Amino acid sequence: MATNVIMPQLGESIFEGTVTRWLKKVGDPVKRDEPLFEISTDKVDSEIPSPAAGTLTQILVPEGQTVQINTVVGVLDGESGAPAEAPQPSTPAPTTAPPEPSKASPTKSDSTVQPAPQAAKQPAPPAAEDIHSSPLVRKMAKEYKIDLGQVKGTGIGGRITKQDVEGFLANKGVQPAKPAAPPPTTKPPVQPPPATKPAPAVAPPPPTAPAPAVSPTAGFAPARLTIETMSPMRKQIAEHMVMSKRTSAHVNAIFEVDVTPIIKLREREKERFEQENAAHLTFTAFIAKAAIEAIHKFPIVNSSVDGNNVIYKKDINLGIAVALDWGLIVPVIKNAEDKSFVGLAKAIGDLAERARTKKLKPEEVQNGTFTITNPGIYGSLFGTPIINQPQVAILGVGGIKKRPVVIEDDAIAVRSMVILSLSFDHRVIDGAVADQFMAAVKKRLEEWKTL
Repeated sequence: MATNVIMPQLGESIFEGTVTRWLKKVGDPVKRDEPLFEISTDKVDSEIPSPAAGTLTQILVPEGQTVQINTVVGVLDGESGAPAEAPQPSTPAPTTAPPEPSKASPTKSDSTVQPAPQAAKQPAPPAAEDIHSSPLVRKMAKEYKIDLGQVKGTGIGGRITKQDVEGFLANKGVQPAKPAAPPPTTKPPVQPPPATKPAPAVAPPPPTAPAPAVSPTAGFAPARLTIETMSPMRKQIAEHMVMSKRTSAHVNAIFEVDVTPIIKLREREKERFEQENAAHLTFTAFIAKAAIEAIHKFPIVNSSVDGNNVIYKKDINLGIAVALDWGLIVPVIKNAEDKSFVGLAKAIGDLAERARTKKLKPEEVQNGTFTITNPGIYGSLFGTPIINQPQVAILGVGGIKKRPVVIEDDAIAVRSMVILSLSFDHRVIDGAVADQFMAAVKKRLEEWKTL
């Protein structure tokens, strides 16, 4: 008997994944639940365990390829499982494609201007929320001002994939002409205005992905170049960062904080804390607790922008950026406001460890409301991080350095200092509010006495 290995669904909003690495080769023996391959989605990277014990006989989806959930990616010849009808689950995607041309055929009847009833039926395309698509696709549609009703879905059940949107954008010079067709049917004299309206819709994409003025390889011998394709995670990071810079009005507030009391407290309590709580006493836990308390005083820092509305969120879902060898990920501590200092320390350590071992679940990297990132662990004095959308602020933590500073009575002393930087969205957070928030964080850290 043989067992099909399928692309799993790692969350309700995830409908496709990229095979980033096969951990076994064809012919290798595999134990049940042993890591078999790694996948990357628009939410998280994960190791996928083997569904059964046996030998890997086929790899149907190579590394780097993106496929729909429930697609057969490999076949195991082993102890138990369903017969290896491998290609069949992957064929639904093509079978859903043919109906699309049939949908295109009614547009031919639209060219016959006379039947008014058909024109009345056509405005019934499904709303964007009702169209089968992932959050990533809907985000791209909003970003590029695309009507998903015009995009043909090639995924399972006609679902619109990221590749469908990219293909639509590539042919966008032809697509906008279609919406202009209905106006001439009812108002032939008003043809010039519709012709001018699609033009602005086509204009926004060029600035979002401008072609380089000079090719990056120009002037270099091919033998002196190494070209690598971005990993799925790196592409997602790139898209997210560029989108954030276009969305938010980034401004930075930078504060210097004397953390000498915390350093002494940590040195004094570290061993006992770890023995009693089975958790590391990290500096990040102090920063997280201080930020949560400051958010209670300035809730605008924990909000989001939706058009002309500001959405205040009572839940503080704290994102902690974790640097990985292959990229960056931001696990989220849900309802961090309800956790004690010990609970925060444990949650930070647990999420960081599972992020590095690819054990995170999709829901553990979603719905963050405020993020902390710590470039200081690599020696940076401070950074000006990019806001993690749809949040409106992110706190950067620099390296802790001993420096001579002026203290009371103009005395000079050696103190442990850290620079904190808040990147905030000036659309909704004023500079004064950002400074007050940072002052609250600074005061809490400098006056910390006990755990």
